[in-house]
Amino acid sequence: MYLSTTLSEVPWLLASDVVADAVEDLIATLGETTATPYFIYRLRDAMLSDTTGRRILRDRPRMTSKTIDVARLQQLPENTVGRAFVGWLEREGIEQDSRDNVRYIDDEECAYVMQRYRECHDFYHALTGLPVFVEGEVALKAFEFANTLLPMTGLSLFAVLRMKAAQRRRFWNTYLPWAVTNGVKSKEIINIYWEEQLERDVDELRAELGIETPPDLRETRRRLREERKAAQEKENMGEQRQK
Repeated sequence: MYLSTTLSEVPWLLASDVVADAVEDLIATLGETTATPYFIYRLRDAMLSDTTGRRILRDRPRMTSKTIDVARLQQLPENTVGRAFVGWLEREGIEQDSRDNVRYIDDEECAYVMQRYRECHDFYHALTGLPVFVEGEVALKAFEFANTLLPMTGLSLFAVLRMKAAQRRRFWNTYLPWAVTNGVKSKEIINIYWEEQLERDVDELRAELGIETPPDLRETRRRLREERKAAQEKENMGEQRQK
């Protein structure tokens, strides 16, 4: 069900969410209210101008545990889109039905476009390999903003302020340039009919879309932890020799 809203009702909606301490719901509400009136129509028009996008709008598939058989995806060959997706879900501990339903976009077709974007978000994670902790999520949101222009994805960049200094440098120097370059040059990711791509080689799909994967963030952080640990052990050994 989609609830009609006016501009004057937006502050009340945001206030009620804050009072209820429903942070995830607040984020979803912000995503919907900031997408209208222009940005969600632009995304809808991008789908209408694309053959696959039009089919998605006609079929209106949903990404839920009822429509995506995770057990079947686990049996697919290595490096397929489906295996990459289910592997990412398992690695990050994400449940498939964790996306809220759209409530505050009046136009039914545009509401579906927002729902489709929301339900495909985890596929964008799997496609890029980015994890769900803040550093990875912000990098993906920057990519999404460059590709979709949805305001909430751009507003998410304020989360950079939550990062440690080293993480901020890594974001500005590596992941933001990657996000902007790939988000701008790649095809509109909203037009991917993921349900038809599950058995396809994931690298082949990336090449077709024009998306290069960023440096593995989990591996980078693991390597840096090991380097710090080795440096600390070396320092401790030096102190022991001096005693």
